[in-house]
Amino acid sequence: MKTTFCRKEDIKRRWHLVDAKDKIVGRLAARIARILMGKHKPDYTPYLDCGDFVVVVNCEKVCFTGKKWEKKIYRHHTYYLGGLVEEPAVRVLKLQPERIIIKAVQRMLPKSSLGERMIRKLKVYAGPQHPHAAQNPVPLVI
Repeated sequence: MKTTFCRKEDIKRRWHLVDAKDKIVGRLAARIARILMGKHKPDYTPYLDCGDFVVVVNCEKVCFTGKKWEKKIYRHHTYYLGGLVEEPAVRVLKLQPERIIIKAVQRMLPKSSLGERMIRKLKVYAGPQHPHAAQNPVPLVI
């Protein structure tokens, strides 16, 4: 019996639509990361980007478990001295609700150039509208 690997020419990408309304962020991000990597396909190849596109709508209505709205801190550094910026999750939800989903999914993908290519296939929108209707995304139940 031989192990078959997927080639770039054989990859067929589909579009998936995810409604994030009242979904828990971590569980949603784990499912999305799995689709972006292509682990849901039988011809998954670890060193190739064989995943699908994912469109996430209503990300402003996601929820966390426990007291994460008050205690979870998003940090980034501006690369200037003393440039550490810390924001609680409540403030990030008001200013950039897409960032909550993007960061959660990005941290579950490979930390390499392969992961950078995978995260480009994630499209996140705060409201219910998205400009990808022409791709006929398949609604995904999570």
